[in-house]
Amino acid sequence: MNSQIRRVGLGLSLCFLALFAQLNWLQVFGASRLENNATNTRAIVRDFGRPRGTIATADGVIIARSIEVESSLGRERQYPEGDLYAHTTGAFTFNFGATGVEKIYNELLAGQTDEQKYGNLSALLEDGDTTGNLTLTLRDDVQRVAREALGDRSGSVVVLDPRDGSILAMWSYPSYDPNTVSTVDLAAAGTSWETLRSQDPTAPDLAKAYRQIFPPGSTFKPVTAAAALSNDIADANNPFFPASSGYTAPLTTSTIGNFGGSTCGGDIAEGIRISCNTIFAELGAEYVGPILMREQAENFGFNDAPPIDLTASVASVFPEDFGAHLRPSDKNPDISIVENTPALAQASIGQFEVRASPLQMALVAAAIANGGIIMEPHVLSEVRNVKGEQIEEYKPSVWKSAMVTSVAEAMRQMLLTTATTGTAVGLQVPGFEVGGKTGTAETFSTTNDTHAWIIGFGGPVGEASTVAIAVMVEAFAGGGQQTGGGTAAPIAQAVLAAALQPMTAQLGEG
Repeated sequence: MNSQIRRVGLGLSLCFLALFAQLNWLQVFGASRLENNATNTRAIVRDFGRPRGTIATADGVIIARSIEVESSLGRERQYPEGDLYAHTTGAFTFNFGATGVEKIYNELLAGQTDEQKYGNLSALLEDGDTTGNLTLTLRDDVQRVAREALGDRSGSVVVLDPRDGSILAMWSYPSYDPNTVSTVDLAAAGTSWETLRSQDPTAPDLAKAYRQIFPPGSTFKPVTAAAALSNDIADANNPFFPASSGYTAPLTTSTIGNFGGSTCGGDIAEGIRISCNTIFAELGAEYVGPILMREQAENFGFNDAPPIDLTASVASVFPEDFGAHLRPSDKNPDISIVENTPALAQASIGQFEVRASPLQMALVAAAIANGGIIMEPHVLSEVRNVKGEQIEEYKPSVWKSAMVTSVAEAMRQMLLTTATTGTAVGLQVPGFEVGGKTGTAETFSTTNDTHAWIIGFGGPVGEASTVAIAVMVEAFAGGGQQTGGGTAAPIAQAVLAAALQPMTAQLGEG
């Protein structure tokens, strides 16, 4: 009998120890994972009726605040600018949790970090307001120009400072009004939520700028050029590609043509300037090869989600497998002709299975403008308490080293020429030094409708670039062959012109 009791006691003790260990594991190691789980709305329920800090732009416009309402919930989150910042602020809802900045910085906004709760003795003794007011890096003046310039065309505009990764504007159309889902009228909020979700995959609440990927077309060619330059396979002026209206890769009889059936040739610099498909298809397929192409794409950030401080950033894609080695290339014996070399030729001009978000392509431009270094993109600038004292400041950090400085400078010069005498002349801003690369991307549908792209950078003449940009206008039924130079460049030029001007503080609402 005693042995049986001992066994029962031992079993209960082991169960207690297991429970104790699991509880401590959840509290110590699993707390962050549970807190950031998109399905976990516990923090939202806890914080919904409490005071909550404001969110403002860099130039002082309040874009999110809490107001007192006649409701059992006590407070309601309000977004004074409607759809303009919805994809950045996200929404703070009772039934469906939070997204965007509201999710990522929930604890700071609610005043629930340890520093806010316990770091200030007076707040601790007086049970004062510990909420944090967030200032973002986005500029209201630039954001408004982005919305106006894109208009009612589906697409995205991303503007950032290549020197520190600050997002200056990020607009996608269509957008939505977060007020409709954050209301304390929970029935109305539920209806609005279901309406938004029912429109997937063109859902207005989907921040396409960093959460959706598209064929980048010729805006990818700088990546191919960088792969050749970085590995001493080529320089800006060698090799020289004879003029051609089409390129036929090894192992296929299908031809890759140039836009509009044109004939072009020359060196890499000329290929960038006039966006010659045949040059870059051959360069990637027979000179650079699949391994170096993938490595260079990944150095720019492909196959890895940009670590932006917003929810659900997606990775851009460069294919990882083009099949087995068959033989050395006739053009460069150090690389292989592989089973799917024809697909590699397509990938080298931003087609086949290559996909990129507008944010990723803005980071490609930023790398070229910033000596090959890609800083982590971010929207937070600083957090202050109700007394105006800074309690947190974003500290910039490096994300990727895309290429060495000499290669980045060579690429920068190519893009400057492209914006002066090439396909990106529409990007020019008087009084500033501007570079760019256009793109027209096939959608592989049964029509000839294309996405229009442009990437670029700009800054004071002779100085470091202060702005990098990507604009993508989506293909639409019957839209035909939209081009980067004709469709995307005017949008980018208007936004770039605004972003290059000094920021003027606005009188934000309190």
